[in-house]
Amino acid sequence: MVIMKMSISIFVALLLPSLIFSTPDFPVFNVVDYGAVGDGWTDATNAFIKTWEATCTSSSSSPTMYVPSGDTFLLHPIKLEGPCVSPAVTIQINGNITAPREPSRWRCYDKRCDKWIHLKHVDGLTVHGNGTINGCGHKWWRVNDRLRPTAFEISHSKNIRLTGLSFKDSPRMHIHFEKSKSARVTNITIDAPGESPNTDGIHVSGSRDVFIDYCQIGTGDDCISIVDGCSHLNISNIICGPGHGISIGSLGKHGSNDNVEDIFVSDVLFVNSTNGARIKTWQGGKGHASNIIFERIWTQDSYNPIIIDQFYCDGEHCTEHDSAVQVSNVTFRHVHGTSQGEFAVKLDCSASIPCTGIVLEDIDIRSGYKDQARAYTSNVQGVVMGLNIPQTHL
Repeated sequence: MVIMKMSISIFVALLLPSLIFSTPDFPVFNVVDYGAVGDGWTDATNAFIKTWEATCTSSSSSPTMYVPSGDTFLLHPIKLEGPCVSPAVTIQINGNITAPREPSRWRCYDKRCDKWIHLKHVDGLTVHGNGTINGCGHKWWRVNDRLRPTAFEISHSKNIRLTGLSFKDSPRMHIHFEKSKSARVTNITIDAPGESPNTDGIHVSGSRDVFIDYCQIGTGDDCISIVDGCSHLNISNIICGPGHGISIGSLGKHGSNDNVEDIFVSDVLFVNSTNGARIKTWQGGKGHASNIIFERIWTQDSYNPIIIDQFYCDGEHCTEHDSAVQVSNVTFRHVHGTSQGEFAVKLDCSASIPCTGIVLEDIDIRSGYKDQARAYTSNVQGVVMGLNIPQTHL
């Protein structure tokens, strides 16, 4: 246990190198110059829109929209849309951005509040800085989930970089990549209480060629969630906790045909998380989750460090079906640490469409308490190699 704690301390120290973002070179479009007041109370939404319009229509090779340090800017829901004239556009956020604290005070465009900050159709986009984006979600968490907004969404874009920022207390998901490709997310910090509902850290849907690394995420839902239409994702050097793990899914809800493939997750530390490496699908769905690797995973007192759940049911009346999302060619390799749940390894698959091509290699997960951690498997076809703790049979 002492060695485990030392390893975790070293892991944390090396994980998040500090970044310094100085004032950018010209041309710079400063939100203050367009009327933004950084007192945290004055609405800066229109000033941000004007600044974005000037940045996006600039013919410069690298225009920058700049949010200066030392100030806090209040934003209502805002859409920053392209395409832009320049092939490379930067938003540098060194100051802080905050949402209205009362849900009733939000002014929503198009009478919709499903997104707070939305960037759409912006290729070659870089968003970086030292600032904090605070969704002030505490009162939103009492509202029906479908009515709560995602804090920060990038959609229908390619060649994206998101670096250095901190995200806090989103009403719902913190970051969402939708129908985008070629994105790099690095050195992001996300912080929300473990009891905050559906506050996924980074949610990826309909996207490919996404790299996420060197991030520290604590939320009330999945640290990273990967859903239908995603392929070729690489996730590494992540600290997750509190949270529900790094999850493929959920997939197949209400009979939908969902597909996820070619996902590589490595060098992750789960700390007191509900789950660790996770795949979750609904009964009655269609599609597949395939070619997935979780390797070099450390777990400190997570409840379900390794889990495939083909009977996922989130607060609905669910029944068993003959159809299910096919889970195949999944590897869990070099997973070590402690668990405080009953099952350190739980692979619960459908009898009609079992999980196939499952590999467990060098698994060593001990109980963090007196009782020995156990394994549970059902309808799983695959192999076990190397260390096999707890004892698992496929």
